[in-house]
Amino acid sequence: MAQNHAVVFKKYAVDYPVIGEHLEYVATGQPPELKDGEVLTRVLYLSLDPYLRAKMRGHEETALFGRFEIGKPLINHGVGEVIASKNPAVPVGEIVYSFMGFEQYSVIPAGQYIEIIKNARQSKLPLSARIGVLGMPGFTAYGGLLWYGKPKAGETIYISAASGAVGQLVGQMAKHLGLRVVGSAGSDEKIAYLLNDLKFDAAFNYKKGDILTSLKSAAPEGIHIYFDHVGGSHLEAALEWLLPLGRVVMCGQIGDYNTANPPGVRNLFVCVPKEISILGFLVLNFNDEQKAVFEKDVTDWLLQGKIIYKEDITEGLENAPAAFIGMLQGKNFGKATIKVADL
Repeated sequence: MAQNHAVVFKKYAVDYPVIGEHLEYVATGQPPELKDGEVLTRVLYLSLDPYLRAKMRGHEETALFGRFEIGKPLINHGVGEVIASKNPAVPVGEIVYSFMGFEQYSVIPAGQYIEIIKNARQSKLPLSARIGVLGMPGFTAYGGLLWYGKPKAGETIYISAASGAVGQLVGQMAKHLGLRVVGSAGSDEKIAYLLNDLKFDAAFNYKKGDILTSLKSAAPEGIHIYFDHVGGSHLEAALEWLLPLGRVVMCGQIGDYNTANPPGVRNLFVCVPKEISILGFLVLNFNDEQKAVFEKDVTDWLLQGKIIYKEDITEGLENAPAAFIGMLQGKNFGKATIKVADL
């Protein structure tokens, strides 16, 4: 086996992480000998997700699912090939989905959830789909919209970061349910994708002009649901333009992740007279029955061409730190993914 390499977390970050100071690609030697119940994978794909930024903060209460450990590889959802196993339920040669280190060879600990991807080598869908449209981002979009947004045909939904991993799916799912869909993104290229490929009813570049003015133009009769990925000025504009009994599905706050003093939302009081609900959620709280429904529906939609899904794949683990920072700055176009190796 070749020497292992990893993206290691070095220091807690207040502002944008810096390569070399907070994240570094390094040689780590040979993987350790497996203990009972452990599995060694050759990592194929790793997911880059905004929530990882919260795991780089120095305060435990601001981290999602715990902080990264200094001196250890980053960890997130991944797809890998089993090359050694002391877990009888996970044989060598299987393709699996689990949490994996940002490294070429990653040990999955005993007791950690591992999903064997059935017919992985024969599937018509790419392996990367397991960490995107059929993984955590897809489940987040499906569950957040249906079970928290409670959409009704004829309503209008506004989605910020609408071309991203979750937003692009929320919009397409909402269209299937009969909603009018409005999205915002940070480039004209992304806006064209929302309108021409995903068939959004309206979309605007939030970097061009005032967000509230643009939202009013895109949804002149108001909005019923705001699916929030950004927070800050986007949330403030949405609250102003939400109709009575409107719902805010709070999925992320990427606009606040990279500063010690994020700006406050100045108009929260409008939630009282308009009876607006603001609901945060964690996809990990969804149950197995809900997951089965999601996987069936979305797999069928994909194979039938009813939804499309754009990925932004970076080749090479050594490029993961730059790709991660670029994602935080909105430079990715679609689901940010690292391709570590070919199957």
